[in-house]
Amino acid sequence: MQLCPGRETAVHSFNFMKPTLFAVLITLSIFFGSISTLAFETDQYNLPPVPLADIGDEVSGYVEGHLMGAVARVNSEIDKNVNCLETKTTGCRSSESHRQRLIYLRSNDAIAHAFFAAVGDGNVFTTKFGNWMREHKFRSQPDRYKTTLAESIFVLNLADYLTLGATVRLFGAEFGIDKLEHIFQQGYKYYQIERAALVRCESPNEAVKKAVKWGQRTERTYYGILASGVYSNADLYANYVGMRFYQGFTRPLQINGKMRPAIVHLNKGSWNIDPAAIRLTFLKPFLTDHLNEAFNPSAFRFTLVRSVRRAVKKYGCPDWRQAYPDLTQMAMATHSKSLEMWNGEDYGHTKRSRIVRLSELCFDSKDNQTHRQ
Repeated sequence: MQLCPGRETAVHSFNFMKPTLFAVLITLSIFFGSISTLAFETDQYNLPPVPLADIGDEVSGYVEGHLMGAVARVNSEIDKNVNCLETKTTGCRSSESHRQRLIYLRSNDAIAHAFFAAVGDGNVFTTKFGNWMREHKFRSQPDRYKTTLAESIFVLNLADYLTLGATVRLFGAEFGIDKLEHIFQQGYKYYQIERAALVRCESPNEAVKKAVKWGQRTERTYYGILASGVYSNADLYANYVGMRFYQGFTRPLQINGKMRPAIVHLNKGSWNIDPAAIRLTFLKPFLTDHLNEAFNPSAFRFTLVRSVRRAVKKYGCPDWRQAYPDLTQMAMATHSKSLEMWNGEDYGHTKRSRIVRLSELCFDSKDNQTHRQ
């Protein structure tokens, strides 16, 4: 493989299960009762009966703590390799191997991989972060919501309901727990695809497009329509901003016209964390209405779409009209349209048939009403 001069070349492998194995494992999980640990789909069409507490700060604290641990582990390995170069003690390898290792350890790739190993790693069913989210007792309550089967959009698809992730609220945005897992797991896969393409001398734009196409393919197959009957644009957004999240550990990112500084900096050969940057800009900028599948709607398999629409009309629409009495069809449609891009970037939003839109099902077209603030 030809490598581009000057580009870091270390890209760790990260493989997902093939669709056939994925389907088998889902089936076995249903029959053997381990389904309670899964969370593949989400439902924001059904609103919580009472407002959810915002757990953004507590989740950010958990994530920030793991970044600090990841940086500490990378720095420890840097120290070991430097020591081998300087002292050549027993157990050390060749000087060249230690120099190459230090190049990697002082790259964004090393921090990204160490963080992923601590938070995003897991299996096809869940991640380390997802396990924590489902088991943790948050200080503020109520911290999550999952509708009943009778009112669920998946009332005719028990497997989807059993794997339905709870809705949570972080920094004012409501979305399913699974979206955070997409950021930390599939976002890292996007990051790897993009990095590998750059190493092969492909342009930055082409490298990003390859990652996005991988995500769209998974939504058409084993993470979406094939497995659950749902093609989620919100998942594609989470994957994409997950890639940006991993890219932004050691280099600045432009978000909404503003430059977000790097979170981690090299200082005398070791990594240091900027405490001001991590608290204000580490996770929050990526958590938006793009993650909410009512605002950024999904497409459904033909066997599901009618029952989903009936459930939304019967149970979801009355709650939405009560919660947002001034929201109109045009305002809702305009808001959803604005979510098809992020930060002026194409994250792979796909216009498909059988998309279930709240603007079409729940709201009138009175133009003199105001948009949701």
